[in-house]
Amino acid sequence: MEKLRKMVNHIAYTPPQDRFHTLSTLQLSLIPLLSLASTLYGVALPLRHRLYQLGLLHKDRLPVPVISVGNLTWGGNGKTPMVEFLALWLAAAGISPLILTRGYGDADEAKMLQRHLYGIPVKIGVGANRAVTAASFLKRYGHISPCKHGNTDLDRLFSDNKKGNSSYCDQIGVAILDDGMQHISLWRDVEIVMVNAMIPWGNHQLIPLGPLREPLTALARADIVVIHHADLVSEKDVEAIASEIRTVKNSFPIFLSRLAPLYFLKARNMSHKLALMDICNTLVLCVSAIGSAESFVETIKKLGPTYVDQLGFSDHHLFQAKDIDMIRMRLRNLQSEFSMKPIVVVTEKDYDRAPEVLTYLDPYEVLVLCSCLQILPHKGSTEETFKKCLWQHLEVGCKLQF
Repeated sequence: MEKLRKMVNHIAYTPPQDRFHTLSTLQLSLIPLLSLASTLYGVALPLRHRLYQLGLLHKDRLPVPVISVGNLTWGGNGKTPMVEFLALWLAAAGISPLILTRGYGDADEAKMLQRHLYGIPVKIGVGANRAVTAASFLKRYGHISPCKHGNTDLDRLFSDNKKGNSSYCDQIGVAILDDGMQHISLWRDVEIVMVNAMIPWGNHQLIPLGPLREPLTALARADIVVIHHADLVSEKDVEAIASEIRTVKNSFPIFLSRLAPLYFLKARNMSHKLALMDICNTLVLCVSAIGSAESFVETIKKLGPTYVDQLGFSDHHLFQAKDIDMIRMRLRNLQSEFSMKPIVVVTEKDYDRAPEVLTYLDPYEVLVLCSCLQILPHKGSTEETFKKCLWQHLEVGCKLQF
């Protein structure tokens, strides 16, 4: 199954004109079947949206504002780091946010969020039915209404809560929908769409032939677009992506972001921090099962190792014994070739998915790269203008909803 996923992923990110030069005979033989499935998926998409528009399918509405963070393609777009960024910002502003996540890959993303947000007034609900999950948390903790008695002044509401108003206490004030763009059964007040600058649209085809969950025209539903990993591509590439986005809707506020490396943790002792410079002049094997392994590898290369090798698996892959054997073999080969002992570097998502598995790589050291999302200054756009833009959309959505 893992080999099939890799083959399909390769097809999805290979331009049609390059297929006969880069794809294997087996991959080429899969294209007609994938194309048929993609066509059927493309027919079903607008039908589903139409059923919601006509009210034949029910759309749930929460009693608090909802921020959706999503994307058009599968994996690697920085959705979860953005969710964490928003949760920290809202908590600092005096509101207790509820994160709603589906929980793919043994809930690796939820586990990472729980570690990062420990001790902060943030709730994390995991479940495929986000409305049901939200209902259970709202029943348990209660919520603050942004428009109680006609009040839609979010600034005053959040300020009162930050001062410790006992009537608000630990009540939920905003819900953050992780990977929410296609979860249209839940009403949202703000739609943030993340775009991977390194591989924005693949071959421009719908899944499974391509990586697109929806056609580019679906960007029209967005309120804010964030081009992620903007630091790993050229200014020209960023402008090309922004230009393509604006062909859908010219008035989009577009921001840039990056995943900024902070430090390393030892997988066998997560309380032990190492500086980024500690991998300078070392031999590194990047092992990952994430949506955008290329960005992870490029980030590690910038930290100055002597050589960086990589071993990638499909997004949310659960490591098995055979995978550990494969990693061990690669490590032994690297050690033999370079006459130095390599270290393994993984992402936090990979660690949280199955931390115990990584202990089987003894005697090789396993480091976990810890990062956070940063909004990059670009043409007058900054982190502050991003927050201001989001705040304005929240207030507008609040007035319209309540």
